[in-house]
Amino acid sequence: MKNNKNRKILIIVENLPVPFDTRVWQEATTLAANGYTVSVISPKGKGYTAEEELIDGVHIFRHDLPTEGNGAVGYLREYSAALRAEIKLAKKIYQTIGFDVIHGCNPPDNIYMVAKKFRKHGVKFVFDHHDICPELFEAKFGTKGIIKKLMYQSQIFFEKQTYKNAVFAFVTNESYKQIALTRGKMDSKKVIVLRSGPNLERLKIQEPVEQIKRGKKYMVGYLGVIGQQEGIEYILEAARYCKETLKRDDIFWGIVGGGPHVALLKQICAEMGLDDCVEFTGRVSDQQLLDYLNTADVCVNSDTYNSMNDKSTMNKILEYMALAKPIVQFDLTEGRFSAQESSLYAEQNNAQDMAEKIVSLLEDPEKRKAMGNFGRNRVIQELSWEHTSKALLDGYEKFFTGYFDK
Repeated sequence: MKNNKNRKILIIVENLPVPFDTRVWQEATTLAANGYTVSVISPKGKGYTAEEELIDGVHIFRHDLPTEGNGAVGYLREYSAALRAEIKLAKKIYQTIGFDVIHGCNPPDNIYMVAKKFRKHGVKFVFDHHDICPELFEAKFGTKGIIKKLMYQSQIFFEKQTYKNAVFAFVTNESYKQIALTRGKMDSKKVIVLRSGPNLERLKIQEPVEQIKRGKKYMVGYLGVIGQQEGIEYILEAARYCKETLKRDDIFWGIVGGGPHVALLKQICAEMGLDDCVEFTGRVSDQQLLDYLNTADVCVNSDTYNSMNDKSTMNKILEYMALAKPIVQFDLTEGRFSAQESSLYAEQNNAQDMAEKIVSLLEDPEKRKAMGNFGRNRVIQELSWEHTSKALLDGYEKFFTGYFDK
């Protein structure tokens, strides 16, 4: 390990606490394990409420946030409160630990504003592009009406400003790289694809827990945030189609994860008469997550086809693959790139086609096994964090040796 303690990095993330945010935590611990001095600012939440902690060599500082926003005004309030807290904590960290660079993880695209406060001290800004915020805003709220149009345009503005202020950028896939080159006007040598590879030490294959299935023969599993743009309604529609039209009463649907739409979706599920075959677990421990996914015969990704989801790499797909699970998802550009032959691809936003492809896989165990093995091998050979993290270390080696100043 190199002695990089004099290379100091401050990572700022707003939308999830650390270490719950898998990508950010893998980045932070990888840098720390390679000798960097790493500090992280994140919100409190999801069981992580200590204001300061040192975990695995990473200095963590957390702040309060207002209740998670479900509308444009709510998100504006959240972002404003977070920005104030991030600036306050960054000043404290600079005085006590120090940092050479602020590594800003969006959303939102305003963390460059924190870095500007420290520009006079020679601190640089690095952008870690997790979500394309204009498309995310459009997916959540639409752009009809003067106020929404103005807010959408503000997302375009902040994205441009973020790239303008970044000395270089990490992006999650090739679709995001094109956005960096076109909308962001970045030099191609300053854009590094850093995929969010799964950690195979965390995602272990284990024996299924049959009682999870509630006596059903088969299980369909879902893992992810239960939010507005995840398309969980398509899973419920697929479950109802299987139950009522295909007369399949042998399928259990396990939906793992928490989020702002859990209560609403539980209500919809009950109204659809699916409580006997669909479970919303809410947020669970890592072990429970593994129990559910290892028990699933098929895993599903219901992300709605839109410009946001089509260009984004979904961690759940890679996690399904790491556990050797065959997948059914809508046909999205980056979803297809990740999964390739480990997935079947349903017609975009068509719950009936999704249901029929799920059933076809449930009835074909040999195909399920072959698809699962393909996905697992692809992760082991190419897409695990062991492979993808090399881009992170390469990027910072170039940064600290002046490559991006040329």
